[in-house]
Amino acid sequence: MKTNNIASYFLELENKGILDLESNIHKIRTKALTDFEKLGFPTKKEEDWKYTSLKKILNQEYELFSNKENTPELKEVKKHFVHEIDSYKIVFVDGIFSSFLSDTSHQGMDICLMSSALKKTKYKIIIDHYFNTIANKNNSLSLLNTAFARQGAFIHIPKNTLVEKPIQIIHFTTKTKKPHFLQPRNLIIIDENSQVKIIEKHQSLANDNLTLTNSVTEIFANKRAVVDYYKIQNDTEETSLLDHTFIQQKDSSTVNMNTYSFGGKLTRNNLEFYQNGERIESNLNGITILNNKQLVDNHTLVMHNQPNCESNELYKGIYADLATGVFNGKVIVDKMAQKTNAFQQNNNVLLGEKATINSKPQLEIFADDVKCSHGCTIGQLDDMALFYMQQRGIPKKEAQGLLLYAFGNDVVEKIKIPELKSRITNLIAKKLNVKLGF
Repeated sequence: MKTNNIASYFLELENKGILDLESNIHKIRTKALTDFEKLGFPTKKEEDWKYTSLKKILNQEYELFSNKENTPELKEVKKHFVHEIDSYKIVFVDGIFSSFLSDTSHQGMDICLMSSALKKTKYKIIIDHYFNTIANKNNSLSLLNTAFARQGAFIHIPKNTLVEKPIQIIHFTTKTKKPHFLQPRNLIIIDENSQVKIIEKHQSLANDNLTLTNSVTEIFANKRAVVDYYKIQNDTEETSLLDHTFIQQKDSSTVNMNTYSFGGKLTRNNLEFYQNGERIESNLNGITILNNKQLVDNHTLVMHNQPNCESNELYKGIYADLATGVFNGKVIVDKMAQKTNAFQQNNNVLLGEKATINSKPQLEIFADDVKCSHGCTIGQLDDMALFYMQQRGIPKKEAQGLLLYAFGNDVVEKIKIPELKSRITNLIAKKLNVKLGF
């Protein structure tokens, strides 16, 4: 896909009436398209993309939108839900909302489809107020999503609401003649004193189907809101995911963002937090387990703009075979952000001589009364610990698996949904190719 073809795709979709011509959002789309054309797709010449090349995955002719609704059978997709729990579900198949697989709600809250919400005045006012206000305008892929996004989740939790059931946002892709280039867009607004748990997943139902997903999510946590967000990335090795999540927090809010990356050809996570209030807590946790030629690139940014706030960042990585990991974490403390407490840690284990990790933790501090620290470790399994376990009758493979599980356990322990915690534990065991007896 070439940059100079993008404008023609946009005009084609406008002529078909697919884009929302009557909405204020269409003006935002047009501006985003113009800005994207100036920037183009990112290349390795840019510092933030130094270790990740999009050249191979962009060297394809993609279908931007599917006009045919494919509805897989429930038995095909059930295993990809956290089906042990009762939950709301917003499900998309090949970029199109599936009412058959979804369980939405307007009972005291809005858990629904973005394009449907745009058709109603009361939702349109909210969307116009929030949409595209924190997405990075210098991020060309975010601009591309803004220009082409057609469907996605709209979640609005009004003040003083405890959402008792988790919300699952699932994007499925099926077997198609041409590779898909999907542009999902989620808008999530949590009002004062409200709490919610959200699980997000992208999953291909065809092992040999090329798919590129360029996803953008904007999350607004207002005063004293609590958000627990879980990203499960365990797709096939023919899929690539470019995921951009932007979070704005107000006074006394808490957002816990947890990312579990186990599969996919190429995964790029751009995660940006903006603390626009006092007594805010931002927690970023991630575990990556890769093999073969998989690549996961985690880029994080925490902007401390106000005093008396904290952020905690813990990313663990396990890399085998020819797998490549990237961690680029940046914490910026503004001169106004006195009494900031910021912690950042990235720990990695390499299981082979050809596995690679490129780690770059960063602190930029412009205030003088703060507590900030960062660190990075890269190593291999402890041979003495492995020998000790083998001497006590534990086979080498299981001993290695237990040590690696223990290495990532402090990230797993942060999961607040027991059924999801069990699911992640099983995924880790499968990825490590061992059986864990707990």
